Amino acid sequence: MQITIKATNIELTEAIREYVNKKFGSISKFIKKTDESALCRVEVGKITNHHKKGDVFRAEGKLHIAGKELYAVSEKEDLFFAIDDVKDEIIRELQSTKEKKIDMIRRGGARIKNMLKGLYDWRK
Repeated sequence: MQITIKATNIELTEAIREYVNKKFGSISKFIKKTDESALCRVEVGKITNHHKKGDVFRAEGKLHIAGKELYAVSEKEDLFFAIDDVKDEIIRELQSTKEKKIDMIRRGGARIKNMLKGLYDWRK
């Protein structure tokens, strides 16, 4: 999986780069090994420079995989918490799409089984 990092209104330090690569590198275990063309784009930065009380950081992640795009965004007072939140949301979306696919296969199998039993009218 290829990870691209962009920084907005902040300097992209080596610590931030390593942290993003470590966190988003763990997403690869949820992706099939046959799909190595996955592309993950991460944007981190400060929202504005004029907040009166502290900084507000934003992390945004897009994962392009198998013709689908998963997107997550988070705004927190700590950049690293925002990165963690985005990673968790993308993993939730990956698992959700996997569960939807499995449920659809099970429903289709149940319909075929009921057709064979004569309980399901396929003309509906």
